[in-house]
Amino acid sequence: MKKLLLMTGALLGSVLTGCAANAYVAHYGPPPPPRYGAMGYAPGPGYVWTDGYWDWRGGRWFWVAGAWMRPPRPHSVWVAGTWREEGRHWRFRRGYWR
Repeated sequence: MKKLLLMTGALLGSVLTGCAANAYVAHYGPPPPPRYGAMGYAPGPGYVWTDGYWDWRGGRWFWVAGAWMRPPRPHSVWVAGTWREEGRHWRFRRGYWR
């Protein structure tokens, strides 16, 4: 149980850090196809599933797994991150709470 809580905290921290920056990441090629899998059950009422995504880190693609998260405010909606082709570059806008 402790291991699960630590892993969830680490994932949540990395996702929230990316959300706070709300920055773009640019790359010259498209990301790999998304990974699909079972998301399981929400750990409690009010949790929202945030999809995983490919991120470009240290010169290679890195899969950031999806996670169950609690919205920061009532009635918040999760807007998933998206990759878009802009000219010869691909840009990623990280997910955020709206």
